[in-house]
Amino acid sequence: MNSRAPLIFKFATEDWEVEQIHRLNYKTFVAEIPQHEAPPTPRLVDRFHGENTYLICLDGARLAGMLAVRGARPFSLDQKLERLDSHLPSGRRLCEVRLLAVEKRFRGAQVLQGLLALLWQHSMERDYDLAVISGTTRQLRLYEHLGFVPFGPLLGSGEARFQPMYVTLESFEQAARGFIGSAPARSFRAGAVNFLPGPVSLRPGVRRAFEQAAESHRMESFRIGFSATRKMLCELTRSQNVQLFLGSGTLANEVVGARLSLEPACGLVLSNGEFGQRLMDHARRWRLKFAALEFPWGQALDLREVRRALEHPSAPEWLWCVHCETSSGVLNDLGALRDLCAEFQVKLCLDCMSSVGTVGVDLSGVYLASCTSGKGLRSYAGIAMVFHQTGAAEGSQQLPRYLDLAYYDQQQGVPFTFSSNLLHALHAALRHVDWERRFADTRKLSAQLRSGLEESGFSLVGVGAETSPAVTTLDLPPELNSVRLGHEIQECGYLVSCNSDYLRQRNWIQICLMGECSPGKVAGLIQALRKAVRSRNPSRRTAAVEC
Repeated sequence: MNSRAPLIFKFATEDWEVEQIHRLNYKTFVAEIPQHEAPPTPRLVDRFHGENTYLICLDGARLAGMLAVRGARPFSLDQKLERLDSHLPSGRRLCEVRLLAVEKRFRGAQVLQGLLALLWQHSMERDYDLAVISGTTRQLRLYEHLGFVPFGPLLGSGEARFQPMYVTLESFEQAARGFIGSAPARSFRAGAVNFLPGPVSLRPGVRRAFEQAAESHRMESFRIGFSATRKMLCELTRSQNVQLFLGSGTLANEVVGARLSLEPACGLVLSNGEFGQRLMDHARRWRLKFAALEFPWGQALDLREVRRALEHPSAPEWLWCVHCETSSGVLNDLGALRDLCAEFQVKLCLDCMSSVGTVGVDLSGVYLASCTSGKGLRSYAGIAMVFHQTGAAEGSQQLPRYLDLAYYDQQQGVPFTFSSNLLHALHAALRHVDWERRFADTRKLSAQLRSGLEESGFSLVGVGAETSPAVTTLDLPPELNSVRLGHEIQECGYLVSCNSDYLRQRNWIQICLMGECSPGKVAGLIQALRKAVRSRNPSRRTAAVEC
């Protein structure tokens, strides 16, 4: 019976690990491959050591293998090859992979598998989608098997000859999947690419902000951060005011429903999908006086019917609807709705859960609007927010204190305990963001995704209506079960939305671009979908590209 402890794959953090890295570097690139002249001692400190991230394999306390990753320019290859970028695909986030070395007694598949799995995970977390290497000519077949493409002339001389090569994230993922399939699932899947509507993938700075020590909501430093966060939210949406609550987006809609329960006149609730239906449910539970207009899922609101409802003798005095109908991706026309409501002096209320942070949203003239921290704003879920105009938060002791928008306004936004961790994360997610560039990047990724899916034969929901670039919904044929396909894609390292009841009932899958993403991740998802469909039905057109 083999009682040997399993190999450990990790990032180098300890001094003793770093010392062994220097010694393995000497053994490999001085003694075995004569790339460097021998230093006085049997240890070689890499010239980029201070900038390298080392991915290592440990056999107990002994280093079995390593490789280094670095994203800072100039790369080692920049100094060896003129005009490096002219050889590479454009629009990519680059890193350089170097110093792949494995102790001779560990040169089986297991160490390389684990290091490659860790490299894949690291690339996901850092948004690297193209890597360059100087591949030793001794291992060219292995590198090509992993999806690397040679470019430029051979470098070096004698026994130390190297071929410049690059690999895209999607090519590496597909080529290496079978090779590293026996690597521990934990190390391979921990970095799964997140295409969910929430929780979304976050920047490292947001995670670090969340991990700060908790502080009291009565401290001055908390109040300063709280005020700054509210200001950034109002500037982003052109709203006059916003109140923050601890809870999900559903809580924000409860606050809107509570406020509307104080309105004596009747209102109008619009629905063209699941979340419009939920607004109707909120309205019924708050016993609001309202009429309902329902439109087909995946189609735009018929503004002519809305106008007729507003022209009716018993016209409503408030209107409540969803801006981005997340269930289908349809983006309802905020400008047209605001103009209609202004024309008839109707108070416009919006559910903006999936639109704020993903598209430009102008809430000037909007009476109430709900949002959440865990979608397009790219922070952790847990903060609900309600935007409102000055004067829209009139108090009433009829309402529960926790749901009374006016009470929050009177207490400068912090009447009760508030999580400083969630606040700091949201503040970090909002700070120093070029929103116009983010919106443009999301549109580009959406165009790439939709084009790839349509070319692969998938049917998209919402064709003919304006749709959000952050939400793409697939309408699958009966022979493809959405839940099974979604789970197969998850096994390939991609998280898509397929488990909600409304998606199951319609055999739909959703792909969302609300979190951090890149062209390489989108391309990889498209290839994974093609491969999954091909395995079920080789005759379908989605099999046009082999993965």
